[in-house]
Amino acid sequence: MEKKKYYVNIGTQEISQIPYGNNDHIVIHATDEEVFNLREKFNEMHDAEIGTFVRAHIPFVPYHHDTQNDDYDRGIQEVMQMIYQLADAETKKAMESSMNVEKK
Repeated sequence: MEKKKYYVNIGTQEISQIPYGNNDHIVIHATDEEVFNLREKFNEMHDAEIGTFVRAHIPFVPYHHDTQNDDYDRGIQEVMQMIYQLADAETKKAMESSMNVEKK
């Protein structure tokens, strides 16, 4: 399958083939299937994020017993690893220097 160039904004969870705003800091080259999988990871993170928002308003559930926080943390780790694997050389270099990403 042919890989295409995409711009990713982790904060807004956007994946675009068009550079605009602040989305040009992370560049990946991915197939349609890889983009679909990354979108699914973002969706899972979004669902977990909503769960953490709800939990934050329930004072009797301690943070360290909150599975939504664990799911969100796991999701961001999976997203970052996936982005690193698909990233162009410049993005990989930036990730390695600023986030201490493990090379694989």
